[in-house]
Amino acid sequence: MGVFTFVCRSSGSEWSAKQVSGDLEASAGSTFELQRKLVQTALSSDSSGGVQSSFSMITPSSAVFQVIIGGGGGGGFVSGGAATAASAGSAPAAEAVPVEEKKEEKEESDDDMGFSLFD
Repeated sequence: MGVFTFVCRSSGSEWSAKQVSGDLEASAGSTFELQRKLVQTALSSDSSGGVQSSFSMITPSSAVFQVIIGGGGGGGFVSGGAATAASAGSAPAAEAVPVEEKKEEKEESDDDMGFSLFD
């Protein structure tokens, strides 16, 4: 499994991206084209399975793009900390975090307040 994280910046009408920990980079005229180029660039380094990607704008002129290649099935959520640890390669795998159960919220009626808004 390969995790590739890129910092993207806009300069005028051109977007460019550089890998956080590596030598991969690309540039294009739009964020869409940049993402396509970065996926192809990452695939040229590691073509071991399916591809997942995530693009997040930070400011109007900067963004973070992450490409995950391989790693199995199911759409999962990778938090920023886990993604950084995975790209570093020296950190142990993140443990599963228990999911909190959602409790149904009981809708309050006007009677509970001692007055009605529609009287």
